[in-house]
Amino acid sequence: MTLTHIAIFGALTFLAAFLSDRLRGFFLFTLSVLAVYALQPALPIRYLDFWLPTAALGLTFVFWISLTPRESRFTRGNLLSAAWMGLLILTLALTRFLPSAPSPLTPSVPPRLELVFAALLVVAALAALTGRVRFGWVHAVGLTALVVLLAVLKSPEASLWAAKTLRLANGQSVETASSFDIRWLGFSYIAFRIIHTLRERRMGTLPEVSLREYATYIFFYPALTAGPIDRLERFVKDLRAPFKPADEDWIVVVQRVGLGLFKKFVLADSLALMALSAQNAAQVRSAGWAWILLYAYAFQIFLDFSGYTDIAIGLARMVGIRLPENFNAPYLRANLTQFWNNWHMTLTMWFRAYFFNPLTRFLRMRRLPVWLVIFITQFSTMVLIGAWHGLTVNFLVWGLWQGLGLFVHNRWSDAFRARFAEWASTPLRQNVLNVSGVFLTFHFVALGWVWFALPTPALAVQFFGRLLGI
Repeated sequence: MTLTHIAIFGALTFLAAFLSDRLRGFFLFTLSVLAVYALQPALPIRYLDFWLPTAALGLTFVFWISLTPRESRFTRGNLLSAAWMGLLILTLALTRFLPSAPSPLTPSVPPRLELVFAALLVVAALAALTGRVRFGWVHAVGLTALVVLLAVLKSPEASLWAAKTLRLANGQSVETASSFDIRWLGFSYIAFRIIHTLRERRMGTLPEVSLREYATYIFFYPALTAGPIDRLERFVKDLRAPFKPADEDWIVVVQRVGLGLFKKFVLADSLALMALSAQNAAQVRSAGWAWILLYAYAFQIFLDFSGYTDIAIGLARMVGIRLPENFNAPYLRANLTQFWNNWHMTLTMWFRAYFFNPLTRFLRMRRLPVWLVIFITQFSTMVLIGAWHGLTVNFLVWGLWQGLGLFVHNRWSDAFRARFAEWASTPLRQNVLNVSGVFLTFHFVALGWVWFALPTPALAVQFFGRLLGI
């Protein structure tokens, strides 16, 4: 989100804080639906920046139908919410006739009204079909479809192919096609929230929610673009609870939003000028400057990401939603396991719940050696987290780097925990052990950012040479 977006959504959230509980829920639902379009960046493929948000809303409606018991789907409240969502989409399509089109709510001029109406009919038909199918099929097909969509969006080659295909369908030239032509705002977070609800429904632990509550959870605008990834049952509990902001809430709002703005737009954006990038890496010639670039990037990525999280938590607190924390001083942790328990915490908890733990249970039933179970689960989990950021060689190598570090730390700590505990028998020695752990962990993570920040393995290896003075 830009400063303008934050100011507008901040003002609207401030207004929502003083509405009645019933009106506030409706207002947040409306604002979250509109935010999907307002925050979507403009795209060079004609009308795609309208169709992608519409597809996100359509998928959410279809999945909600499959998650909800038949007797609860067509209540008056759910029918009104579905009609209101459709009306909002059609109203946005009508803005194409405004003299000043596009409106601030859409990044470009929307497609023709009859096409949008036809798309809504397709969504309704798909929802009706989904509602008649056993949930096991919806679960399998839905998970597969979401993973395939994520893979296409994260893979430069697949994104380029999709961009060329869409350009051909639109009658546009494919000569200027790029993998950046398809940027689906927040889809990584949208998909992970939907997958969370599908898995919980499969396990029988998902609470029954209305369409309004489900859509607000999936598209909640403070957390749409950068998380955190909340759990549905926790989010809905806050959404349903009566709320009137108290002095304590306003203090938290001012502190978190103010801190987030300072971290993101003052510190992070300033560090970005000297942080590691492909351009800066190609220009640096000395080891000293190479380390400065690396340190700047390490703090820039933390301040940027945690700054957005602070803003999201502050805005949500205004309306009684207590979003989970995402960062807890990760660079001050004494080992890599502690780092990952405090960095992007909601993402790591998601992977732990839906991949790491199930895979661990599966492998243990195969009676594999403990070390091999740890090796497979840690490496595969971190490679998937790397792939979630992008299906490129560098992101996958970054995942392998983190997996290797976690595996080595696990084996090392198991082998030497007793010896270290015996050695650290005084407060001074405990401090030495802790400080050295923080130092080593930070530099392991910082060196890993080389793979994360640079686009090719060759450039990353070259930069490692610069760090060593080669």
